[in-house]
Amino acid sequence: MKSYDPQMHSAEHILNQTMVRQYGCERSFSSHIEKKKSKCDYHFDRPLTVEEELALAGQVNQIISGNHCITEQLVAMEEAMHTFNLKRLPEAVGSFVRIVSIGDYDHCPCIGPHVQNTSEIGVFQLVSTSFEEGILRIRFKLK
Repeated sequence: MKSYDPQMHSAEHILNQTMVRQYGCERSFSSHIEKKKSKCDYHFDRPLTVEEELALAGQVNQIISGNHCITEQLVAMEEAMHTFNLKRLPEAVGSFVRIVSIGDYDHCPCIGPHVQNTSEIGVFQLVSTSFEEGILRIRFKLK
């Protein structure tokens, strides 16, 4: 299994759900999660404005500061297939899928490590965004 930083990985989940809610796009199709700096790529139709970048970071930080519990539960594969996009999970997951929940904000199949509460994440900082050929890349770090 790929080694993820629990704080960054949890922040990635919040960023993904915020993108879904604010822009109606899908979760990132590609990501690179590292302790110092991470990036997520989204299928998108334009670059973000400075105002949108500020609003995005503000919403992510609002969720982080909400002290939401991060929990997990195993859901039968059959049930998970009807509710979640399972494309990014490894093939050998088994008959149950681990669903990670960040309070009531996000529910997502995941195999990686997470913190137990959003208060452990730190402050989300949007480092930069770029847009090229239908792909919006968001680079971020935590303080």
